[in-house]
Amino acid sequence: MSESAGTAHVTRIALHVHYSQAYLIDESDEAEGPEDVPDDHPTHPVGIIRVEEGSAFLVTGLHTGTVDFTVVVADHDPGADREGFEDIVEISFESEAGQVSLHEWGQDVHELPPLPAGPGWYRLRYHARGMDEATDGADLSNGPIDHYLLQIWPAEESLPHVLQSVSGTLRYWRNPG
Repeated sequence: MSESAGTAHVTRIALHVHYSQAYLIDESDEAEGPEDVPDDHPTHPVGIIRVEEGSAFLVTGLHTGTVDFTVVVADHDPGADREGFEDIVEISFESEAGQVSLHEWGQDVHELPPLPAGPGWYRLRYHARGMDEATDGADLSNGPIDHYLLQIWPAEESLPHVLQSVSGTLRYWRNPG
């Protein structure tokens, strides 16, 4: 489901994940999803989102199943939702095509609206709620347990940043091993 909201375009997706993974992939000819989990930033780790050329690796709490996922593509910083989510991280992403899509692991591709400034640098702000509760064996009969919001807007390249960290899952991914 998609809807326009002023200067932002909102897309809601029932996203099916495997291995706690999803991918934001640039639509350039050379871009493809990561073969392995990309390395986190060496001095500013954000854990649950990692970027390598043409793609962003997104971590979910649920290993396999459906999560609630919303993508907002805006022409300006839409502001973090600090009240609605437990974990919030940001990272820079360069788009060569000015168009990205959200990919499930080995499954469907969800088209997203064109990026508002075309090719160039964007900021990705990834919000997560319910990651710790969405464990193997969790009861999903009432719908998804973990919820995600990915905001995308034009911004100069800058260091990754953790805005808010509550879950053990985020702590794990920031310090694996």
